[in-house]
Amino acid sequence: MNTYDHDAFRAAYDKVLAKWPADRESVTVPTPFGPAHVNACGPRDAPPLVLLPGGGGATSASWYAQAARLGRDRRVLAVDLVGAAGLSGTRGGPAPRTIDDLIGWLDAVLDGLGVREVSLGGHSYGAWIALHYALRRAPGRVRRLFLLDPTQCFAGYKAAYLLHALPMLLRPTARGVRAFLAWETGGAALDPDWLRLQEAAAGFPAAKPVTGPRPSPQRLRGLAVPVLLLVAANSRTHDTHRVTTSAGELLPRVETVVLPDVSHHALPPAAASELGRHLTEFLA
Repeated sequence: MNTYDHDAFRAAYDKVLAKWPADRESVTVPTPFGPAHVNACGPRDAPPLVLLPGGGGATSASWYAQAARLGRDRRVLAVDLVGAAGLSGTRGGPAPRTIDDLIGWLDAVLDGLGVREVSLGGHSYGAWIALHYALRRAPGRVRRLFLLDPTQCFAGYKAAYLLHALPMLLRPTARGVRAFLAWETGGAALDPDWLRLQEAAAGFPAAKPVTGPRPSPQRLRGLAVPVLLLVAANSRTHDTHRVTTSAGELLPRVETVVLPDVSHHALPPAAASELGRHLTEFLA
């Protein structure tokens, strides 16, 4: 049974969005897959930084813990993914079906924002999209790339993770989301407003996400832009050591940081100070 409540979702979304800096503004740009919703802050004439959230119940609002720091000298542009929880796209409209569709969607977002060259990053599934985009558009459109505990980029999922996630995927409920996050984060204390947003996104009428194989070693070796790889030490999603080792062997210009005492799904709000510091230094 679908328990999704649009009004509850929007109220939870707006409550998390209220944690953003006071200069935050909402921007909507057209794309072939419906309007894309962007939460923006920072000086309008500053170098642009595009942030993509993870999949599932994640939204652009979840970057609130880093928005103020990154927005001091960057134009932060956090985008709700098309066809996923958030405010992008229209229900019942066309949805991306291939990686090329996602690349075209992000091209349209950047064009609509008037951005020619960006620093780009994402968390989890958003990092997967960002990496594929950089492999096709860098150099030229992507100056720097950061990947926050990326999934399906350098290693596959752990079997235990998939087993725990399956019930939530088959029958999403607020209770199931809470139980799953408690398991993956090891019972860590989570921002109650952020947690409520994850619960409210259960059953969101999302399109089937675009998936695909991990990028080939040949393509990864050819990525010339600087890459910052931030990995959660306690992630139950994948093998942290395998991710860092594979990325180090394949990416020619990668800097790797393991974030201690944090899991995959606690990000990006968790480890706010350390995460913000590493991102600021890398982007500078």
